[in-house]
Amino acid sequence: MTTTVPPITTPRLASTEVLAAGGVVALAAACLLSPEQIEDGPVLCPFRRLTGLPCPGCGLTRSWVYLVHGWWRESFLAHPFGPLAVALVVVLALLAVRARLRRTAAPSLDRIVTHPAGIVVAVAWLGFAVIRMAAAA
Repeated sequence: MTTTVPPITTPRLASTEVLAAGGVVALAAACLLSPEQIEDGPVLCPFRRLTGLPCPGCGLTRSWVYLVHGWWRESFLAHPFGPLAVALVVVLALLAVRARLRRTAAPSLDRIVTHPAGIVVAVAWLGFAVIRMAAAA
C-alpha cells in the first residue's frame, strides 16, 4: 500500500495583503524620516516634475511623516486625505493579519473599492485633486 503525500503549497498573497504590506512598509519609512527635514528634499513625483502641477497623491509622504510623529495639524495641511489613508492601511493590515491567523480569505479589494463608502472617498479625493491642480495652475 502506497501513501501519497500532498504537495506542500504556500498560500498565495491576496491583493489586499500586498497592499497592506506595502502600506505598513511606507508607515515604517515615515517613522524613520524626520519631519524637520522632509520639506527640503527634491520633488520625486513624476507627474509634478513633468507638469509642475500636484498629482492626487502629492503631499501624502509628508502627511504620513507628520502624522506618525504626532504633528496632526501639519499632517492634515500637507494632504487632507493622509490621515485617512493611514487609518485605512492600519485597518487593512489588521484585517489581513486576522484573516491569516484564522485561515480565512483576506478581505476582497474589489469589494472595498466598489463599496459605497469607498466610492465616496475616491470621488472626494479626486475632487480635491482637481481643485488643488486648478488652484496651482
